[in-house]
Amino acid sequence: MELSQDIKTFNSIFREYQPRFLRFAFSYLRDETEAEDVVMEAFLYYWEHRLDLDQESTPPAYILTTIKHKCLNKLRNTQRQLEITKEIASQQQQSLELRVALLEECNPSELFTEDVRMIINQTLHDLPSQTQKIFTLSRYENKKYAEIATLLDLSIKTVEYHISKAIKALRINLVDYIPLLLLLWTK
Repeated sequence: MELSQDIKTFNSIFREYQPRFLRFAFSYLRDETEAEDVVMEAFLYYWEHRLDLDQESTPPAYILTTIKHKCLNKLRNTQRQLEITKEIASQQQQSLELRVALLEECNPSELFTEDVRMIINQTLHDLPSQTQKIFTLSRYENKKYAEIATLLDLSIKTVEYHISKAIKALRINLVDYIPLLLLLWTK
């Protein structure tokens, strides 16, 4: 068959079957643009392979078979993408559930209490023994400055000095914990 006759046959098939083929592709793909692309690719594929067709093959059946296979490929790809997306969502869900469970079990006061206790003990240990003794009497034994001064035969000003010195050392060493301590102690 000569080229002009091929073009006429192709145009005739296109005009007659293209709307039907579009409906067929759309009924499976549910996307007008994809359906149009598949139909146009099928017509193009037919045109490129028209000379290779055996005499018993009808062009509309050949084109429709091509459309069917292209739709199947697209649907299978979409199915794989959905499965992958579902798997990713499942993994993200598991990760989220784990993070929620860990955060629910997290008790900030427990996390920092031991750290703060260790820093306080180390800071007090590093202070001169007189300052340690005065701070311990004041903060752990709840003695008033006057009582400590009498007990240790010191002036109240000396007791205030040692308490101030201990608090300053603690403030320096606990600088990272002070906002958290304020938050925890104000509840």
